[in-house]
Amino acid sequence: MYSRFRVPSIWHEMDQLQREMNRIFEASDRKRILGSPRYPAINLWTNDEGQFIRTEMPGLKADDISIDVTADTLTISGSRSHEEADENARYHRQEHTYGTFTRAIQLPFMVETSSVEAKFKNGVLDIKLQRAESDKPKKIAVKSE
Repeated sequence: MYSRFRVPSIWHEMDQLQREMNRIFEASDRKRILGSPRYPAINLWTNDEGQFIRTEMPGLKADDISIDVTADTLTISGSRSHEEADENARYHRQEHTYGTFTRAIQLPFMVETSSVEAKFKNGVLDIKLQRAESDKPKKIAVKSE
């Protein structure tokens, strides 16, 4: 029997490409959903005077944490040491992460870097950032002639 040589149409190739792209995106989406959330989780709220950040980092000490602020970016970094279990113990589940971490957040407005306050108590880090004077809204008086 003879088989005919058939040139695939451009639409067949496009369908195949679309199926392959869908497969790649579905696989990466599952990994993203099943992966752990960004550490540390952060709450940020603002008012006219400044910004406030709260993050929970249980098991750390203040010496384990570093905070850097430049213009409108806050970076929190640190290290969590690995807990050693008894040498005869076997882990059945290990969900706590350890090692170094870094989290950079772009802030809604510029801050006065010289007046940043950070307090760490019972595993909760509170950071107070004052809004830069140059970034605060200015009230402009309208003159009539």
